[in-house]
Amino acid sequence: MEADKMYSLPDLPYAYNALAPHISEDQLKLHHQKHHMAYVNGANAVLEKLDKARKENADLDFKATLKELSFHVGGFKLHTLFWENMAPAGNGGGGQPKGELLKVINGEFGKFERFKKEFTMTATSVEGSGWAALTFCRKTRRPLIMQLEKHNVNLIPGFEVLLVLDVWEHAYYLDYKNDRAKFVEAFWNIVNWDAVNKRTEMLLKK
Repeated sequence: MEADKMYSLPDLPYAYNALAPHISEDQLKLHHQKHHMAYVNGANAVLEKLDKARKENADLDFKATLKELSFHVGGFKLHTLFWENMAPAGNGGGGQPKGELLKVINGEFGKFERFKKEFTMTATSVEGSGWAALTFCRKTRRPLIMQLEKHNVNLIPGFEVLLVLDVWEHAYYLDYKNDRAKFVEAFWNIVNWDAVNKRTEMLLKK
């Protein structure tokens, strides 16, 4: 398969030790190099399987194959967004949102503190492996917090993702063991609100 038609692991926008102590260097390396890479490899393997079947005019179990593809592509996409919506604490990370994002949040939730509470409760209560996501509906012009199970379940079609938090255990177990709530609390110190605001501004222009 041609390289430009394959997925590849994106570089992080910061050094592996840049998010410490909230996410350690060892934890971030493992998450990026092993887990994110696994979704890259998984997506490419399914695409190669599809290409081979079409070339040979062979049949596939499309229910299983396309479910696997959506799982790996979802994992790739969400992880890419996750890296981008974080930054070192005090150097782009933490604080509170500004600009259009703050207007959107205040318009829906009343104030940032209420949004933070709802997002935190969403993240800590995801069953099993999943994500918390702040999304935006272009039709109603409203933000909506979602719980995403795995990478591809409960995501409402047509909603653009603004902010994501990975709460699979692989995102935090080296640093926080099984204390997901402590990891979620730490996340607020490294949210890159400027990056999330830029996504919001782009959506509002569409």
